[in-house]
Amino acid sequence: MKNKDQQKPKKQLKQIAALSGIAIQMGITIYLFVLLGKWLDTNYNSSGGKAFLIVCTLIGVGISLYAVLKQINKLNP
Repeated sequence: MKNKDQQKPKKQLKQIAALSGIAIQMGITIYLFVLLGKWLDTNYNSSGGKAFLIVCTLIGVGISLYAVLKQINKLNP
């Protein structure tokens, strides 16, 4: 009985660590896509707009949300 009670805090701690890792991964993914969009705008957008920045940011958000959902599904079988 005591062994099961000791495992609960360890499991919760692992889930908290996994969730914080997910948040960091999400932030880094979006940041990298923003940088890609800025780079594409400076090198390939002659009109001076921010089309690549907007598109890349939305793609980064979509990819990071997909990755978050997959990882959360792994945490909750």
